[in-house]
Amino acid sequence: MLHPSLVVDAINCFPYGYCHVHMYNRGLERQTDKHRYKLLGIEEKESYKWIASSLSAKEVLEGAALKVIIQDREGDIYEQFATIPDEKTDLIIRAKSDRNVGEGKKLFSKMAACEMAGTYNITVDGDRRKKQEKRKIQLEARFAEVELKNSSRTAKAIAPTVKLWCVEAKEAGGTKHKQGVCWRLLTTIPVTTFEHALMVIDWYSRRWMIEEVFRILKKEGYDVEASELGSGTSVKKLCLLTLDAIIKLFQMSIAYATDEEEGIPETICFTNEQVKCLHAQSSKLEGRTEKQKNPYRQGSLRYATWIIARLGGWKGYASQRKPGITTLWIGMERFYNIFKGWALARDVYTR
Repeated sequence: MLHPSLVVDAINCFPYGYCHVHMYNRGLERQTDKHRYKLLGIEEKESYKWIASSLSAKEVLEGAALKVIIQDREGDIYEQFATIPDEKTDLIIRAKSDRNVGEGKKLFSKMAACEMAGTYNITVDGDRRKKQEKRKIQLEARFAEVELKNSSRTAKAIAPTVKLWCVEAKEAGGTKHKQGVCWRLLTTIPVTTFEHALMVIDWYSRRWMIEEVFRILKKEGYDVEASELGSGTSVKKLCLLTLDAIIKLFQMSIAYATDEEEGIPETICFTNEQVKCLHAQSSKLEGRTEKQKNPYRQGSLRYATWIIARLGGWKGYASQRKPGITTLWIGMERFYNIFKGWALARDVYTR
């Protein structure tokens, strides 16, 4: 089992790497029944990985001006809200449970009764597996301050109540789909305006990057689950090496899609020797016309990304859409093979 924590810039979403990677194995049989498992302390449960990753993020990113830890519904754990936040650490976690919030009210019904703060429009991608088409929808945003209570199963040593803010983004009107878009986000960030709510929603949406990491790690990319390695240790090493390669793919993809990238050097993804090999490939990949020339400054990450995309089958025309992760992954695989031959030839030549 693999549980990585991805670090991205809050302003431009540029990925820096991982601050924590937790790998573990489950036993072949459950050690306790469900009732006894619920009575265990949080430190004894598998779900403690969410708190452990938050603690590691605080330690590794100690020098950051502010850390915003973003997690999906599995991270909706009372102990997190009671112990992790501090003056430099905030949480944004999608609500999983319809918690008690005092005065006999439940979280979901309280948010539904809140006054709408504003609306905004988004485009939802289609899903062929569910036979859902791409569609434009309007989302209604609501927010409110809520107070969570310590449950009977939570350690008594921590705070009995925790005050948070909840932001809800819900699809307006009826929908022909079984379940419309609805996010309920618990956060330690004070939300007092519509703009604050949109900021929290926007930050939470960046959690999708970790899903992209797994998409490339699995069947649509490196397919580590199909590995025929004979030991768990070898599989773990393969996963770590692959995670490093995926970060480079993300860095190149975002660099190429952003106009403010010229300050990012290609050495953030490639060694000095690999850079030499890349530059040697550039002239072979450029066409005869100006439209097929590499338009970026040599030494920048965009310059290197253009080369990798061309190796991945991208034609290089400005009229084409920007190269995607899959194209870059194919290009990186080809480049590494080219580099092996290039490095071998240089090694033989110098003997």
